[in-house]
Amino acid sequence: MKLHTAISLALAALAFSAVAQAQEQLAQANGCMTCHAIDKKVIGPSYKEVAAKYRSDKGAEEALFKKVKAGGKGVWGETPMPPNAHVKDEDIHVIVKWILSQK
Repeated sequence: MKLHTAISLALAALAFSAVAQAQEQLAQANGCMTCHAIDKKVIGPSYKEVAAKYRSDKGAEEALFKKVKAGGKGVWGETPMPPNAHVKDEDIHVIVKWILSQK
């Protein structure tokens, strides 16, 4: 039984890792990683910083969706984030959920 549990946990971890990798690749494919990185500031804040800032905000997902879609300025400094109107709404939702999952 312990072996079965260990195997199940390992498979779940692999599946989660594959999903997270696909989400990161979606961010890369849409140009997000040009200005952001997971764990360090580039032009914009790291995704870990964003996740930490919004961790307790229940409206964060929708607010960040709007900010990614329309662009913004002022929350993280004076450098503006350009709008990403060319990115599909579904992709933005996936990317924002992935960003908010960073620890």
